[in-house]
Amino acid sequence: MPGEAAGDHPRACATYLTGVHPKATAGVDIRAGVSMDQLTAKELGKKTQLASLELGIESAEVLGGCIGGYSCAYSNTFSWRNAATPLPMENQPRRVFERLFGDSESTDSAEQRRSIEDNHSILDFMIGETSRLLSRLGPSDRTKVNQYLEAIRDVERRIQLTELQSAAPLPKVERPNSIPATFTEHINLMFDLQVLAFQADLTRVSSFMVGHEMSSESYPEIGFADPYHAVTHHQGDLGKIAKCTQINTFHIQRFAHLLERLKSTPDGDGSLLDHSMILYGSPLSDGNMHLTNNLPVLIAGGASGQIKGGRHIRYTTDTPMTNLFLTMLDKLDVHVDSIGDSTARVEL
Repeated sequence: MPGEAAGDHPRACATYLTGVHPKATAGVDIRAGVSMDQLTAKELGKKTQLASLELGIESAEVLGGCIGGYSCAYSNTFSWRNAATPLPMENQPRRVFERLFGDSESTDSAEQRRSIEDNHSILDFMIGETSRLLSRLGPSDRTKVNQYLEAIRDVERRIQLTELQSAAPLPKVERPNSIPATFTEHINLMFDLQVLAFQADLTRVSSFMVGHEMSSESYPEIGFADPYHAVTHHQGDLGKIAKCTQINTFHIQRFAHLLERLKSTPDGDGSLLDHSMILYGSPLSDGNMHLTNNLPVLIAGGASGQIKGGRHIRYTTDTPMTNLFLTMLDKLDVHVDSIGDSTARVEL
């Protein structure tokens, strides 16, 4: 196949939001860089119960080898907390709901309050018992126990944030039981949970991976069941190119569902879409040739009045993707000198 080199997939994916080429390994000694979403989460996450949310459609293994002698971490996620810590993409709607709302059966506010009160009681007991131990411990053990208490207090701070956020009126949503039968139902439900997290201000940062690199996902809903990766390696076959176009169109239609949900959800003096900045794209510009230059990027949302839509901006050849990230981070009031291979800021 033209340009076929399996290692291109994990390299492109791991580099996409980090601007750092990953270490070639299938072992535990993985190495990449901090991703753009996690730089954002480090700052915006101070104000919410969850620093960030990582979602996907396919299973999210980040251990072991997957493609071309590279770790699964490089092809199954693009979110990295630090150079050695990939964040798995959760594809189970039930687990996402439980991460957002605990073991409640729904988003009902009374049920949320009961869960918060139970957590408070447990924390109060732990702090009380641990504090009584301090007077009987030596200096070294005291230091360890104080560190433990600090961790408990951090949990307490997040519970307090939960109390504030649980007061916000939310549509009643029942806890999901399983992954829906079709791709459309699955991705729409995951997008709906993402919007719910923003609406409740449980997090302000989320990343979403529609498919792994070299994904074997198929889409019988659109009339054929060819695996996605096989279709992208069309080698000029017009039938495969048409199918590739259909899949890309199908994906962008699902993305439109997210935008419509954000647009229809009030937030302050506008909508969640007005106050969001969303990047949609892919680490390969040509799946057949494995090209990583001239990446197509769609940015949606108003970023609280900082972005004007309806424009096509063409950057100069070989402009690093990370230059765009620097500018986006500035608009999020997250200021860093550089990210990965960035060289400057760009117009946005």
